[in-house]
Amino acid sequence: MFRSRSNEEKAPGTKVTADLTKQPRDPQAPKGRPTPKRSDAQSQRRRAVTPPADRKTAVKRQRETRRADMARQREALNNGDERFLPARDKGPVRRFARDYVDARICAAEFFLPSAVVILVLTMVRVPALQNIALLLWLLLIIAIVVDSIFLGFRLKKAIAQRFPNDSARGVVMYGLMRTLQIRKLRLPKPQVKRGAKL
Repeated sequence: MFRSRSNEEKAPGTKVTADLTKQPRDPQAPKGRPTPKRSDAQSQRRRAVTPPADRKTAVKRQRETRRADMARQREALNNGDERFLPARDKGPVRRFARDYVDARICAAEFFLPSAVVILVLTMVRVPALQNIALLLWLLLIIAIVVDSIFLGFRLKKAIAQRFPNDSARGVVMYGLMRTLQIRKLRLPKPQVKRGAKL
């Protein structure tokens, strides 16, 4: 009677150890090698980072990396390399918006040159020229507003057709702000010729 009971008590214990050995192994655990000492692991981490010895060196290194990044970014703005463009210019949707705007003649791109001419005309002390300047100013603003509204609707429609699954948030405004710049001074530089079909 006692023997059978002791055998019954031992049996579940053996089952538990058998079950533990069948459990899946932790993938993070080291495989076939001893765990490194804490001091060794910390020294390896420190060696990987290697911070500079003094503050001046750290600032100098930071400045150099910033300069290199800015140079890469300037080069990307000139040649249209997507990898190094600023975040506001990245992506196929924004590239399409740039090309769409650059392929057209917009009234807004003549705003700055016209504003200089109108400003000069308003400074002349001839009332007739001042009246003409004010009329030109009004006509220019109306032309820019009407052209921008039509361009915005067409750009939005073209983006919806070309990129139905991508987010177009802020892209139309991005394209309209690009029209205010003179074509030669636009960044990223225009990659398409005027009148090009997209």
